[in-house]
Amino acid sequence: MDILNLILSSLYFMLPAYVANMCPVIFDKLRFPLGAPIDEKLFGSHKTWRGFYAGYIGAVATLFLQTTIPISSIINYSEINIFLYAVLFGIGALAGDLIKSFFKRRMGIAPGDSWFPFDQLDFVFGALIYLSPFFIPSWQNIAVIIIITPLLHFFANLIAYVLKLKKVWW
Repeated sequence: MDILNLILSSLYFMLPAYVANMCPVIFDKLRFPLGAPIDEKLFGSHKTWRGFYAGYIGAVATLFLQTTIPISSIINYSEINIFLYAVLFGIGALAGDLIKSFFKRRMGIAPGDSWFPFDQLDFVFGALIYLSPFFIPSWQNIAVIIIITPLLHFFANLIAYVLKLKKVWW
């Protein structure tokens, strides 16, 4: 497998988790319902029920597109249950973020403050752990995802900041 194909197939595979991770910010700005915190003392005020269903909806939409667009990937999208995989990618990504927030609060790091590299990779590990009973990517795919995701995360956050979707650039 050439390096470009490895990179593209790895990123395409993680696309539902990437979209799921962005959807809570978008759904918040659009004022979708259920914006109450899950548990403010444990996770902070920014982790809401809206974020969880937003992540699931984003993952379903992404997986649906992946089943209709015939691009070579590391999984066969026509053979998976997209609603189950949306839970695995979407809820897994947000669960990873939730667990990271729990530890941030215990360490006294304020919501919205940067905690590198955990802020950039929490959702990746959550999605991969949730997916693991059904599918485990190769170590090469995982390595590419772990190396490239912080760069993508930085640029996505910068764009969200410029578009006034986020208050901080990180």
